[in-house]
Amino acid sequence: MKLKFSLFLFIGVGISVVGTLLLALPIQKSEAELLLRENILFQEELALLNGNTLLPISDPSNPEPKVVKSLSVVVTAYSSTLWETDDTPLVTAAGTQVREGIIANNLLPFGTKIKLPELYGEKIFVVEDRMNSRKGYYHVDIWFPSYWEALSFGAKRTYIEVLES
Repeated sequence: MKLKFSLFLFIGVGISVVGTLLLALPIQKSEAELLLRENILFQEELALLNGNTLLPISDPSNPEPKVVKSLSVVVTAYSSTLWETDDTPLVTAAGTQVREGIIANNLLPFGTKIKLPELYGEKIFVVEDRMNSRKGYYHVDIWFPSYWEALSFGAKRTYIEVLES
């Protein structure tokens, strides 16, 4: 047990030292960006503090989107199964590929960004799909990668925050 802990501590220290050395080397910006991207450290989004702490950097040119309005909705979930979608289950109504973070809604235009604060906090979802018209306008469907995840989500009453575009 002690051996595993020591090995983990050694690896953690080694990564910290390597990260510090990579950022301290005098190299061209394009080379630095390449090294940082390979190590999943994006120079534009993270700051290295004291050689061992990464902090997110806010971008004043891209501020947090403001809430335009709040709407009471019913939230359900769907997946890319043939009985829940049309004949192209992996393509949204907007023509994009299904992926985490997309929702279906009949009221809001494609590309509208929303939050579900009671369920997902600050996570932002994008409207890229539509639902059967019988669902109405105040129903939101979240895409999940599997049928069982969607089924276990169930149905919930909550509100959405529509963000400015």
